[in-house]
Amino acid sequence: MTAQLESTVISSVVAGKPVDGHSVVRSTNPARLSEVVGEVAFGDADTFVAAAEAAKTAQRDWAKIPAPIRGRAIAHIGRLVEDNKEALARLVTAEIGKPYAEALGEVQEIVDTCDFFLGEGRRLYGQTVPSEMPDKQLFTHRVPVGAVAVITAGNFPVAVPSWYIVPALLAGNTIVWKPADYSPVVSAAFHEIFVRGGGLPDGVFNLVFSDGEQTFAGLQRSLEQGLIDKIGFTGSSAVGREVGALAGRHLQNACLELGGKNPLVITPNADLDLAVEGALFSGFGTAGQRCTSLGTVIVHESVHDEFLARLTKAVAAAKIGDPADDVLMGPMLDQKFADRYEEYLDWIQPHHTVAGPTGRITADNARDGFLGDATAGLFYHPVVVDGVQADDQLFLEETFGPIIGVITYTDLDQAIELANKPGYGLSSAIYTTDPQEAFRFRNGVGAGMVSINNSTSGAEAHLPFGGNGKSGNGSRQSGVWVLDQFTRWQSVNWDYSGRLQKAQMDTVELTPDRDFRLGS
Repeated sequence: MTAQLESTVISSVVAGKPVDGHSVVRSTNPARLSEVVGEVAFGDADTFVAAAEAAKTAQRDWAKIPAPIRGRAIAHIGRLVEDNKEALARLVTAEIGKPYAEALGEVQEIVDTCDFFLGEGRRLYGQTVPSEMPDKQLFTHRVPVGAVAVITAGNFPVAVPSWYIVPALLAGNTIVWKPADYSPVVSAAFHEIFVRGGGLPDGVFNLVFSDGEQTFAGLQRSLEQGLIDKIGFTGSSAVGREVGALAGRHLQNACLELGGKNPLVITPNADLDLAVEGALFSGFGTAGQRCTSLGTVIVHESVHDEFLARLTKAVAAAKIGDPADDVLMGPMLDQKFADRYEEYLDWIQPHHTVAGPTGRITADNARDGFLGDATAGLFYHPVVVDGVQADDQLFLEETFGPIIGVITYTDLDQAIELANKPGYGLSSAIYTTDPQEAFRFRNGVGAGMVSINNSTSGAEAHLPFGGNGKSGNGSRQSGVWVLDQFTRWQSVNWDYSGRLQKAQMDTVELTPDRDFRLGS
């Protein structure tokens, strides 16, 4: 099959059947706003609750399927994604404006995730634990959580959902997935591939299109009715707080992957060319619209001028334009992100220094060497702001878009303090040739992920992904660590002595000779 949709209007899918929506919204290409990628029928809170009911009903039978067989389903999904890699990547590029090379890498993340977890179906290990009582054995088992609500952003419309959905399905859970409202076409294709590739029974993987207000209302009702057993959320820190609070009221711990203000430290002995390359990709890949995008470069005062000169030159020469071409960055994902980005530009203060133009790329505010028609889409100039101070809003808050700040430091302790000051804790990086500096930074920074001589962005399927502070609640995705989000430990004690043995009361103790003395 190819990643194409069979109808012109995309709708939610509950228990294997399309569900009528209450309003139809067009999804357009942010690189060519006149181009309609598809139309989506938005559901409401009732749609979400119906999907949760379907997931809850299907979960028990899905969990009965042996885990190795569920692992084989994941393997089949991975192969079907691989067969449709280029088609799915083209949809990602068309719908959110991600450069095609990046889109291919994103789809590859699904393949990598499936390849990793197909084997975990044979490794959902428990333990055999010795008992302190005779004729008694203790065991631990992983059991599925139940029905899982997954709510994801659209900057990684297929990779990030796979981080939740693949391990959750493998572990025996069922899914209600609410993707971003601005990436419905690629989300529908992703869902179709998963359902067909895995041969998933109806109700195991449900798809809901709705706006944020209706989603929250449906999630709240589903929790109140006991239909949702776990929430996975990727999005802003502000919305994550609300989702986490809602989960907490129902004695649940949501898996939260939120925003970041990711620091990149440059030491006096750093390879500056490599640091510039890393800062360029970290700050402006996906037009700075990643949770792991570079927020602030923290550069030692002794190399500040040289680094800034090289970075400014690299930014000016970077290829920007049509994401179907070979470019560093394309457009903003959606009009709402473009509007918000313009607010961030207002945070630039008189004590800041900016080289080059800012704002939307137009005929009157042109960029040299732009590839394509800038006036057709949501294209913005990449911006480097020097002279940032530690109490600036631009330093303290996440800026979702192609803008990075530059601040100087005098010693590594100060650099680490600056790296931690905004209170986010997702990703971080340091460029150094001194191993001692690398270890000191790793030990002092509060981020969940640390890169040494690499960008702040990037993930691998077998490594834990997640943040702390305003970037998340310490939950982790990817690798074996994510299984702790989608399984619960169950302990079993099996007494075959034929009599009641009471732990800590009937335990046999050896009697030591407390009067023993050496040489006596």
